[in-house]
Amino acid sequence: MNILTLNYEFPPIGGGAAPMTLELCRQFVRLGHRTDVVTMRFRGLPAYEETEGVRVFRTPCIRRRPDLCHIHEMASYLIGAYPALARLFQETRYDVVHTHFIIPTGPLGLRVRRKAGCPWVVTVHGSDVPGYNPDRFRLAHRLLFPYWRRLVQQADGVVSPSGYLRALLKRHCPPLDVRVIPNGIESGLFAPDAPKQPQILACSRLLPRKGIQYLIAAVRDVPLGWPVHIVGDGPYLPTLRAMAEGSKTPIHFYGWLDRSDPRFKELYESSAVFVFPSEAENFPTVLLEAMAAGCAVITTDAGGCSEAAGEAAVYVKPRDVEGLRMQLLALIANPHLREQWSQKARARAADFSWPGIARMYLELFESLLRKDSAGGSRQERR
Repeated sequence: MNILTLNYEFPPIGGGAAPMTLELCRQFVRLGHRTDVVTMRFRGLPAYEETEGVRVFRTPCIRRRPDLCHIHEMASYLIGAYPALARLFQETRYDVVHTHFIIPTGPLGLRVRRKAGCPWVVTVHGSDVPGYNPDRFRLAHRLLFPYWRRLVQQADGVVSPSGYLRALLKRHCPPLDVRVIPNGIESGLFAPDAPKQPQILACSRLLPRKGIQYLIAAVRDVPLGWPVHIVGDGPYLPTLRAMAEGSKTPIHFYGWLDRSDPRFKELYESSAVFVFPSEAENFPTVLLEAMAAGCAVITTDAGGCSEAAGEAAVYVKPRDVEGLRMQLLALIANPHLREQWSQKARARAADFSWPGIARMYLELFESLLRKDSAGGSRQERR
């Protein structure tokens, strides 16, 4: 089938939904389906490229940062995408349009559905659901909610990577039929036998709800003997840097690292412990990455963290600085315990192979196409 994928974030820019989108598209191509992507263009990125058979079309926008996108910048993606879609419609007849995020990409998905007469599937990722990310989008969610609700109700299929986000979505729209399909992790992303070093890694967009401040508070007054490496960028970075000043445990900030940066791979492979103390999550890709890299993982039981890590992580309550400190000290003091958690993590990561997850999506697409065919022709649907 011909699949059109829409996401304003796509590697090398964006958060966890960006690599997820790329890998899912790669899998579609490997399974014999044509896949086109329309996304944002950023700085020196090419307007068009092909990666492993995935055709990527980047449209003009006013985005200023690779790691963070504001509402007005998202709106510029919508404006820039319309001409690109018009050109694609002239050469390709799409069977399915798959959008990531209800806002901002949902309006494009609805437009393609009406233009091409094909089923529209949307995958939610968290920030596009009211109540999930109030520290950034409370006002936008409030203003857009009536439109948001009408929009999501018109989708032919809605996918959530976690049961937690599904429940939040249905709280706002109870009749909605939402299918849970988890995110995946690329096999072979990290070397399985890379030696671990006595160091702690955290990787995240730097927002208050991600909880990195609690990690800093847990280590700053204790000389652990293990450095803490923090990868990521965001509006909370200056505050976190200020908190880390004078820490008895060395804390290093790397800023935003693209997956192609060799430091990204090296930090995951060499870090013995990974900490993700988030207060609210969907289905965090960073936990999948940490488990695939064989880190002993400490995270919270908030949102979809436990759905991702299962029984392969040590859990603390959100905002529990003392609990986090005690778990770190326990892992640092016991190499045998670290190895046990490392083995559990690798085994858990293997449950989220991309080929199987891509097939779940394809089964959904095919079921909608069968329903579409039974209900009438594309021309009738328009």
